[in-house]
Amino acid sequence: MAMNDTSTTTVEGPVGSRAGWVMLSITRIVIGFYFLWAFIDKAFGLGFSTCRNSAEDGSFTVDVFCDSAWFNGFPRITEGYLVFGGNPQSPFNDFYVDLGGQAWTDWPFMIGLLGIGLALMLGIGTRIGAISATLMLLMMYTTQIPLSTNPFLDDHIIMIVAVIAAVLLEARYQAVGFGQAWKRMGVVEKNRWLI
Repeated sequence: MAMNDTSTTTVEGPVGSRAGWVMLSITRIVIGFYFLWAFIDKAFGLGFSTCRNSAEDGSFTVDVFCDSAWFNGFPRITEGYLVFGGNPQSPFNDFYVDLGGQAWTDWPFMIGLLGIGLALMLGIGTRIGAISATLMLLMMYTTQIPLSTNPFLDDHIIMIVAVIAAVLLEARYQAVGFGQAWKRMGVVEKNRWLI
């Protein structure tokens, strides 16, 4: 990854300094890692949200690549969250429970996690990545409403705002990532929506 000078020299634009641009890039990369890590953990069962077994004494064991790992043939990755992880009082609960009971939902979910994670971390296709992240986070948000700790704001909304801000502001000057080289590719120059 290319990284420009991080000094506080003034740079033209809304951020005002190279350090500000670097922080926007880091925000984009961190959110990308959030999605990529979810894919890796669910795919291989690394014991963070998948393949962790709790014992009665409060301890836990991790069974890497257990039966719940997606690459081990577990076809119901979305079921745990959509069927059992949502707020039963959500007006969308029945919709998500029905959706979570269908095995086909795993493929778009897992491909979405991987694609969003890679796009945001690498800095290529970030507009598509930001739109996809927004849609996925908004769906996760609606599984939790009404919220118990705030009338309308939770971490899903905060990440939506952060990823949109980082990608929109970074579209012109990307401090960290492959975005500048990506923008110079012929297909991307002809199709600016691929930025």
